[in-house]
Amino acid sequence: MALRIERDADRGVALVVLDRPEKLNAIDLETAGELASLWQELRYDESVRAAVLTGAGTRAFCTGIDRGVTVPQPPSPYAIDDPLLRIGPKANDLWKPVVAAVEGMACGGAFYLLGEVEFVVASREATFFDPHTTYGMVSAYEAIAMAQRMPFGEAARMALMGTAERVGAERAYAIGLVSEVTEPGGAVAAALRAAAVIAGYPTEAVQGTVRAVWSAKEAARSQAMAQAPALIALGNLEPKRQAQLFAGRREGGGGGAPRVR
Repeated sequence: MALRIERDADRGVALVVLDRPEKLNAIDLETAGELASLWQELRYDESVRAAVLTGAGTRAFCTGIDRGVTVPQPPSPYAIDDPLLRIGPKANDLWKPVVAAVEGMACGGAFYLLGEVEFVVASREATFFDPHTTYGMVSAYEAIAMAQRMPFGEAARMALMGTAERVGAERAYAIGLVSEVTEPGGAVAAALRAAAVIAGYPTEAVQGTVRAVWSAKEAARSQAMAQAPALIALGNLEPKRQAQLFAGRREGGGGGAPRVR
C-alpha cells in the first residue's frame, strides 16, 4: 500500500499519508488508484468529518508523478490520459474539508492535490515549485490549480521559472498559498488541530460552506481545465527528450542550486 490512513473516531478526523518517502512521495499508478478509492470511501464514512493530507518523512510532501511511470497517450491533441486528474478529493466528489500539511518539497503534480484542498499548513522549511518548463513540458493543470490559489503574477512566475526558483513557506504565506507556517515538523499537528475544530461543527453546515466556497471559482476553473489537453499535447517535447533533460539535471548539469524566495 502506498497510502496510510489513521482515523481518530473521537475527533472525527482522518490523517491520510502518502507513504513513499524513498520516492519523495511521488505518485505512481497504484498510488493514484488508492487515492481515488480512498476519497470515494470517505464520502460514506460518517465517522470522518474532516481530513488532513500529508506526505511521509520531512523531505517532501509530494513531488508529482513518479518518473518511472509510463502512461500511453491517444494520438490526438484534443485528448490526454492523465492519471493525476482523479487523485484529488473534489475530483472524487468528496466535499468534506481536507487540509494539507506540507513538510519539505511540494512540486509539479503535487499541485493536483494542493489545488483541491481547503487550505494549506506548511513547515517553515517547506518549498513550492513547478519543474515542467525546465523539462520541456507544459504546466497546464498544475498552473491552473495554482492560479486559483495565488495572485496571477505569482502563479505565472512559479510555472515559468521551473527548477531555477522555489517559493519558500514565508513567501507562500505572504501570497496566500499557505494559511499557517509552523516550525519544522509541526505542520501535521497544526493541520490536525484545525481539522478537529472543523470536524466538531455540524456536518451539514460545514459541507455546505465547502460547496459555497468552491462554487465561487468552479466555472473559471472548469473552462481553463478544458483547454489543458490540447495545450499539453501541442507544447510538450517528446518523452525521450524530456527524459534526457531530467537525467541531465540529476547528473549535475542543472546550473546549481535553485534560488528560494
